[in-house]
Amino acid sequence: MIRVSNMAAGRAPALRRAILFLVGLLLLSPMMTGATGTIEMGATRTVTDALGREVEIPEHPQRIVTAGRAVLMIANALYLFPGVEDRIVGIGRIDQGKGNFLAAIDPDYDRKASFERNVGAEQVVGVNPDLVILKSELRRGLGEELERLGIAVVYVDFETPEQYQRDLRLLGRVLGQPERGESLARYYERETERIVAAVSGAEERPRTLFLYADLAGAERVFNVPPSGWIQTTMVVLAGGEPIWVDAAPGGGWSRVGLEQIAAWDPDLIVLVAYRQDVEAIRDSLAGHPTWAPLAAVRNDALHTFPLDYYSWDQPDVRWILGLKWLARTLHPRLADEGDIRSAIYEFFTFAYRMSREEIDAIVISNLQGVTR
Repeated sequence: MIRVSNMAAGRAPALRRAILFLVGLLLLSPMMTGATGTIEMGATRTVTDALGREVEIPEHPQRIVTAGRAVLMIANALYLFPGVEDRIVGIGRIDQGKGNFLAAIDPDYDRKASFERNVGAEQVVGVNPDLVILKSELRRGLGEELERLGIAVVYVDFETPEQYQRDLRLLGRVLGQPERGESLARYYERETERIVAAVSGAEERPRTLFLYADLAGAERVFNVPPSGWIQTTMVVLAGGEPIWVDAAPGGGWSRVGLEQIAAWDPDLIVLVAYRQDVEAIRDSLAGHPTWAPLAAVRNDALHTFPLDYYSWDQPDVRWILGLKWLARTLHPRLADEGDIRSAIYEFFTFAYRMSREEIDAIVISNLQGVTR
């Protein structure tokens, strides 16, 4: 595997600009020399990305790169499209402590360039992409540098259920598989509507607290997501009442203490702990005397969000599985409508064309949090 870090960050600015300029001169020309020595103009087409920009891209992009922050959300979505893995030449490093799912399903994954999170434009240009796909928030900085070099950049969001449907359709158009993009978007739309309909008749909406626990340091730190994030949206869609939203009005995680948690005294608590053993954290909290008085602890309603390679609460392709699990957890009567493990097999078969044996070996073997 080619490991690329942002070594150029320490170079003199003038040298860095010169390198980018020279590479850009090579890439700005749309002409390519064919085997006969003739010059041919590459065919292009136009798509509208998540920022509303009309972007001219190659008719059939063959050297695709995705990198930067939250790259797993884009990368996992790209692999939903058959054959696209063979056209990806560079990808950001993905690891939330349990390895890389894509490397487990793609035997040629190690041949792709691997970028660190702080990748610079010169490293991306170095693998000669004909298309770069980035999160919208990365336009200022990495995206604008690539655009100035004449490289086609398409931006996606993949943050909310609505954006998921829109961006899957966008990727379908970008990758030349509009039917697959439409099929994927309809799957997420249909499954979400089914869950919302199933919980709509519930007499009560359990008072729910979503907590991101970080126990890696000397103190126990707990955070809640803002109202606009998918974690909060999932609680609402699954038929719960997110009791923390007034305490988290900002654009990121908000820290809360045990005194506030005790004041809320939720009916149910769901825990995540990225890169840490969330089940061990749950067990330690359940057995701690300061947590014992909480209704959620007393009623055995302190749960961990399921995960395999990645936690299902994130705006990754797995969020639909997380929503199904959460609805059944908040409303146990829904368990009669289908086993969550059956939903896992259905999802990975449809999403990644995996056999049951592959799902057992790759996904089920890494599964946590489903049996509770």
